[in-house]
Amino acid sequence: MCPRKTATHRAGALRIQQDALLPGKGDGQMACAEVRALRVSRPQKMETPTNREASDAGRRKLNVGCGVDVRPGWTNIDVVDYGGNQIVDTNKYPWPFPENHFDHILCSHILEHLNNFNAVVTELYRVAKPDATIEVRVPFFLSTKYYSEPDHRIPFGIRSFDNYEEFAGRKLKFYEKWKLRQRTDYGSPARFLILEKKFNFSNFTILKWMNWWINLEPVMFERFLAGVFQPEEVVFQLRVFKPRKA
Repeated sequence: MCPRKTATHRAGALRIQQDALLPGKGDGQMACAEVRALRVSRPQKMETPTNREASDAGRRKLNVGCGVDVRPGWTNIDVVDYGGNQIVDTNKYPWPFPENHFDHILCSHILEHLNNFNAVVTELYRVAKPDATIEVRVPFFLSTKYYSEPDHRIPFGIRSFDNYEEFAGRKLKFYEKWKLRQRTDYGSPARFLILEKKFNFSNFTILKWMNWWINLEPVMFERFLAGVFQPEEVVFQLRVFKPRKA
């Protein structure tokens, strides 16, 4: 099961229904349950940079699908009210933020739950500032962390962001030259410099030594050995590439 995200998109609705049906609940408490339900379903309003905005020393940081990891000084969003986060349906676009808004975005075990990879990648690009950083942590598709969770929809591998990589200024590897001619980005403007892409073999300390050798050449490892030694996570560090307007 992926950390913090188990049944995220269903837990809120179940909790609302259970609260309203429990015996002994007063009318006021039942009304609160109805209000919470309305908060989840009502249309999202576009926010201005000063409306409920979380900033840290001038840097705006977004935590997408925060779950219980509600971080002080961040804008934390999820479909369920965990206390302190903003309720946003991350499958509906645009999100209630303006363009070029965030300096850093964290997506920890959330993208695999969403309906459309291209749509969410394009939306992350829209709300991020030029040169903003994005950290993505997702379960590897061959791991039990991925296929044991029925709510997971999008499988991830080490090359999942290749279709959106900006190659300017560096020498291409042989498989990158081929991929450049075969991009599947549906015309999305999203482009990123991939600062890092690596596997996390396990969160158990005794197995973390495996990270060194599987990341010597992670693309080759995935191609030939990942079926035997399955990593738990794929981790990406991205920098948003938006050409400066003249």
